[in-house]
Amino acid sequence: MTTRIKAPGAHRLVTAALLAAAALAAAGTLAGCKAKDAAADGKAPKDEKTAESQTVFAVTTIEATRGELQDYLEFGGDVTAKTSVDAMPDAAGKIAEVRVAVGDRVEKNQVLAYVDPSRPGMNFEFSAVKAPVSGTVTAVNVVVGSPVSQQISVAKVSKIDALQVSMNVPERYVSKIKLGQTAYLRFDAWPSAVFPAKVTEISPVLDSSSRSLGVKLEPQTDDSRIKAGMFARVKLITDTKTGIVKLPEAAVVNRFGEDSVFAAVTDESGNTLARRRSVKTGIRVDDKIEILSGIAPGEEIVVRGQTLLEEGAALNVVNRLEPLSEAESNQ
Repeated sequence: MTTRIKAPGAHRLVTAALLAAAALAAAGTLAGCKAKDAAADGKAPKDEKTAESQTVFAVTTIEATRGELQDYLEFGGDVTAKTSVDAMPDAAGKIAEVRVAVGDRVEKNQVLAYVDPSRPGMNFEFSAVKAPVSGTVTAVNVVVGSPVSQQISVAKVSKIDALQVSMNVPERYVSKIKLGQTAYLRFDAWPSAVFPAKVTEISPVLDSSSRSLGVKLEPQTDDSRIKAGMFARVKLITDTKTGIVKLPEAAVVNRFGEDSVFAAVTDESGNTLARRRSVKTGIRVDDKIEILSGIAPGEEIVVRGQTLLEEGAALNVVNRLEPLSEAESNQ
């Protein structure tokens, strides 16, 4: 016969363990009920690791402008007098006297120099070299004692109050040159000044050696700062479009062969979102571009920060640029 002895307090330990297990089960059931209730109410528990946060893009915008856009070509040219004539002697001999200097104003038939046509053993009267036209002496090519003949220029007389710019246009641009076209001249001596001019003469033939077309322009202002012999930087306007919508060229994004821009649009909640607009573009001049269709004047267009944008992206406009001027400036 075996006798079993109960340890003191064992009953109490068993009872406590049972009570703890019951409490845990009740807590689990309650938690499950709460989760089901939350799911039923549409309120999922917050999980920081799975919650999605929308990226906000910092951008710079500009307002689309309706105005003017001028296409142009640039050339170099030389300032010359429209009238420039060489004074030639009537007889061969040696220069006996020079009566003028460069810069002198002379009248037609005024004596510029004398030639002594004498030969050894023969003395002749001096032969006068006269100005063929009225104007300014721009060159004196002889000194006293210089031998001359009827083919040698003694001096050059020019009408420097009537100047022109002569330039050569490469063959590939010939189709864009027309009489009366507007041009703007710049000179290194006056870097901040712009002088208007017009095309007044176009050669009917091209130079066979250089394959270029001779073109002459006439300054539209009588300005003493322009002098014969200067090098002119010519900006020739080949096309002027008015009343067009224009933007900085950087605003246009090309994806998969299609041009588009992103407009910054504020929704009903006050959020600024990117709206993609497909556009058709026209001429490009410097950093500006013509928009033929797709947007309207006054729309706010993203010009910086649009590289990674997609439709509906959230925007933070950190800077708004001044709109392009309506009229083109040639300053």
